[in-house]
Amino acid sequence: MSSTTAERGGPVLDRPRLLHLLQEYGVYAALVLLLVIAVSLDTTFLSSGNARVQLFQLAPTLLVALGMALVIGTEGIDLSVGAVIALSAAVVPLYLGYGLGMAIPLALALGAVSGLVAGAMVAFAGVQPIVATLSLMIGVRGLAELVNGSSAKPIMDPNLLALGENSLLGVPLMAWIALLAAVLVGLVVRRTTFGRQLVAIGDNRQAGRLSGLPVRRVLVTVYVVSGVLSALAGILIVGHGAEADPANQGLSMELSAITAVVVGGTPLSGGKVRVAGTVAGALFMQLISAVLNQHNVPPSYTQLVEAAIICFAVYASRERGTR
Repeated sequence: MSSTTAERGGPVLDRPRLLHLLQEYGVYAALVLLLVIAVSLDTTFLSSGNARVQLFQLAPTLLVALGMALVIGTEGIDLSVGAVIALSAAVVPLYLGYGLGMAIPLALALGAVSGLVAGAMVAFAGVQPIVATLSLMIGVRGLAELVNGSSAKPIMDPNLLALGENSLLGVPLMAWIALLAAVLVGLVVRRTTFGRQLVAIGDNRQAGRLSGLPVRRVLVTVYVVSGVLSALAGILIVGHGAEADPANQGLSMELSAITAVVVGGTPLSGGKVRVAGTVAGALFMQLISAVLNQHNVPPSYTQLVEAAIICFAVYASRERGTR
């Protein structure tokens, strides 16, 4: 039998089943519990003003996390996302004089190029993802600072500022954009051939190659998508903050994105992409940081709490078996 029985006849908690429940539903239960605690401590936590603030801060992280989830689904990692945000932030103000129709596509194209380079290094050169994207993390941020300079530059373009500040139906445009991206990524993963190929390659890359799957094309594509979503996050950050500061914007974003993905139940070993879990994971980490900050918890303790959550999430999301 797979489970034992307690002396009084009650079944002992099945550890594999517990891990499965934690992986599938743990982040949602934790999110509900956190909201209950937050509201009990501060009845204004769910006010419209505070909700808007949290959504403004959540949107860029969620965009990056969605791309990261696709990359992790292939058993990879993308450490260059923060640097791509910085590059996007550096380029946008330089071309705003030509209009958003020039500045935004150029920033997104540079994000795609960065992802293309990372994907090519992984898929064709056989470089480990952590090494390939670490080199880009350093190089791309250096390029961003060369392009923009070391000082922050103010943004005055009303259209870009509107993109970062305006709302639709009381919800920030940034949040709507992130939600749309989440829906599209979810549809791609669950409803398309590409999504099935991505999961299969992440589960066993060699078997996927032997079965004729386009392994290299899928790998390159997920890194390109990650780069584009990171560049989009950079555009929104610039619009919301009304300044371009590539020396500081996007710092540690790769860690925030990885945390959201892992907390959401996507295993670092690949073979699964939980888009809804990633959304919930990003929201959970944003809210727990907000709760601790609002109650004047020192940043050092906040980091310890977040580290403990990450460790627990990695344990809960690990594979229940060997491949």
